[in-house]
Amino acid sequence: MTTDRDSLQARAQRRVRRKIGFFIHATVYVLVNLGLFLLNQVTGDTRWHQFPLLGWGLGLAIHGAVTFLGLATDGLRRRMLDHEMRVLQRAEGR
Repeated sequence: MTTDRDSLQARAQRRVRRKIGFFIHATVYVLVNLGLFLLNQVTGDTRWHQFPLLGWGLGLAIHGAVTFLGLATDGLRRRMLDHEMRVLQRAEGR
């Protein structure tokens, strides 16, 4: 009983770490790009601040997709693992 609870708690902690990692990434993205935008406005140069915004934005979008799609498929992975365990147990029982 304790092992199941510990396993569940470990999975929950992993999920929370992944979400917090993404939220920290998104916060840094917003703050840094806001600073670059303000610096670009002060210097009056051409709109160079858009290049890091777009490149890093793509990276942030991929990070979000990997994080939240990975969490959404957690149940699928669990079911597939359970299925494979049953198949292997039957194969060894022969």
